[in-house]
Amino acid sequence: MRYLLLFSIFFGSLTTFSQTDLEKDIIDIEGKVIEWRRHFHENPELSNQEFKTAEKIAAHLKSLGLEVQTGVAITGVVGILKGDQPGKVVALRADIDALPVTERNNLPFKSTVETEFLGTKTGVMHACGHDTHTAMLMGVAEVLSKHKDKIKGTVKFIFQPAEEGPPPGEEGGAALMIKEGVLENPKVDVIFGLHINAGTPVGVLKYKKGGIMASVERFVISVKGKQTHGSQPWSGVDPILISAKIIDGLQTIISREAKLTDEAAVITVGKITAGTRFNIIPETAELIGTVRTLDPAMRSMIERRMKEMTETIAKAYGGEATIAFRNQTSITYNDPDLTDQMLPSLQTVAGAKNVQIVKATTGGEDFSYFQEVVPGLYFFLGGMNPDEESKGSFPHHTPDFKIDESGMLLGVKAFTQLTLDYLNQ
Repeated sequence: MRYLLLFSIFFGSLTTFSQTDLEKDIIDIEGKVIEWRRHFHENPELSNQEFKTAEKIAAHLKSLGLEVQTGVAITGVVGILKGDQPGKVVALRADIDALPVTERNNLPFKSTVETEFLGTKTGVMHACGHDTHTAMLMGVAEVLSKHKDKIKGTVKFIFQPAEEGPPPGEEGGAALMIKEGVLENPKVDVIFGLHINAGTPVGVLKYKKGGIMASVERFVISVKGKQTHGSQPWSGVDPILISAKIIDGLQTIISREAKLTDEAAVITVGKITAGTRFNIIPETAELIGTVRTLDPAMRSMIERRMKEMTETIAKAYGGEATIAFRNQTSITYNDPDLTDQMLPSLQTVAGAKNVQIVKATTGGEDFSYFQEVVPGLYFFLGGMNPDEESKGSFPHHTPDFKIDESGMLLGVKAFTQLTLDYLNQ
């Protein structure tokens, strides 16, 4: 009954197509979307290795008559659908890579793929839902390709590899796609993206204006002291002691300087390397960690203060220290004006009560790189069976992760509605 209501809301409000045509196209595509999702789930590929995945995507887009580009950012695929009437350009993005996780589910389409990842034998699994994202966007492409005569503008379908991060020493993901011109020729005006969520009930969409997911930065602090015998610390400079003081100092940036009533922020030191023997004070130490922020100004302040504190603390104890940052993702920042403009579209397909504001998460998403170049809107799609809500769900990136496939239809509808509403307003 709930799904019939959603169909009624969606088809009753979208005026671009006749109700009969759109209803038939959406209903017909659901079976294909599920079939594609199961294929990708059973045949996952790691970041920058999505060759078979890309082949299937490209073949489908070509069969629809789209202009297709392959080999973008190594394994990415881009499809371009030009409407019969001139207008703006909307980009829709899906990520296509899997994770080095061994699946524990007993699905009939369970992944049994194995590989070696960074020297360790492991399974490969779509443990984050990228298989659903890929299948849904393929479905949107098919639906819209049947009605290009009524599209005012152009739709660019971006199937992005390596969202989980390229292998060490390689480029990849959204940053490389942008570098290779994915947002140009034709120039993109806005971009929409979604992420299915195993903890959100099917039929629900969640969004937030501004920062919805955190920037993810990796930092490395190199501490230099003076080596000496462990029994004579006064003869040297202890980089381990300096490291401890730096770690303590960094936490005061969060607890005493960051305005946490505005947005959350996190500084975590996850690895310390120093020394070779119990009775030797070593020459050097290295600290590796991550910074998560949701506000650009706060991000700049935290980086500046981390640098000042690292260098000053080390100097105070007679040593030296430097800090280097490596940006993993930027802030997934939903343009406030675009979010306000497109909120009615989300409410149209899901119903106003099912479009909910969500608190920001300190997880990261490289969709953020697209949003640094053009205005973007990124939202979460329910993928949990409502009947199982009381039992809880398995987190993303775990061997037991699973998705209720009935939630994907709303993703197809949301992308379709956003695209048509933006282009035809």
